[in-house]
Amino acid sequence: MRYNQLKDTPKFERPREKLLIKGPAALSDQELIAILLGSGVKGRDALEIGSTILGKLGDDMDQLTIAKLQEIEGVGSIKACRILAAFELARRYLSKERKAIRCADDTLPFVQHIADKKQEYFVCMSLNGANEVIKSRVVTVGLLNSNQVHPREVFSDPIVDRAASVIVAHNHPSGNLEPSPEDVALTKRLVKAGEIIGITVLDHLIVTKRGHASLKAKGYF
Repeated sequence: MRYNQLKDTPKFERPREKLLIKGPAALSDQELIAILLGSGVKGRDALEIGSTILGKLGDDMDQLTIAKLQEIEGVGSIKACRILAAFELARRYLSKERKAIRCADDTLPFVQHIADKKQEYFVCMSLNGANEVIKSRVVTVGLLNSNQVHPREVFSDPIVDRAASVIVAHNHPSGNLEPSPEDVALTKRLVKAGEIIGITVLDHLIVTKRGHASLKAKGYF
C-alpha cells in the first residue's frame, strides 16, 4: 500500500474516519495536518502535503507563517490560514510560558522595577491576540520629571513582534499618581498612532512606590 496515496488507503484508516473511530491521539502528525487541510490538489493528496509541511517546519513552529506555508505546492491562503489558526489556538491553550494580561494589576511584574527610579522610565509591553506579553522593554529614560517619547519609538519593536496590542507605562519619581497634561496628550497620540498601524493601546499606567494608576480606568481614553 502506498501510504501517501489517500485513495489507496482503506476508508476506515483514512485520517477523518480514523479520528472518528479511534480519537485524535491515534493519528500521526501527518494525518492531523491532513485533516486541517481538508483536501489535496491534483497529483498530491492531503497526506502527502501534510508530510511536506512537517518536513519544512521541523521543530520550529514559532517561525510558521502564511508565506512559508504557501511556498508548498497545494497550500493556498485558505489552507494556510486554517493551519495557522489551529496551531495558534493550541499554543494559547497549552503554553504556560507567557502571562496573559486581564487587568492593570497583571502588568505589575513587568513594570514594578521602574517604580523607585529617580529618572522617568517609559516602558512598552507587546501583547499578542490572547493578551499575552510577548516582550516588555524600556523605550526611553528621561531626566527628572520629563521624558520625551515619540510614537515611532514606542511602536517600532511591537511592529517587529507582530503585536496585536500594547500596554505602556512610566514612573513618576515625585510619587504623584495623577497624570500630567503631557501624559494625557502623549496617550492620545499613541492611541491615534496605534489605530493607524493596527496595534491597539490597551492602557497607559503610571507607576510609583505608592502604587499605580491606569489612565484607561480614569477615562482619559
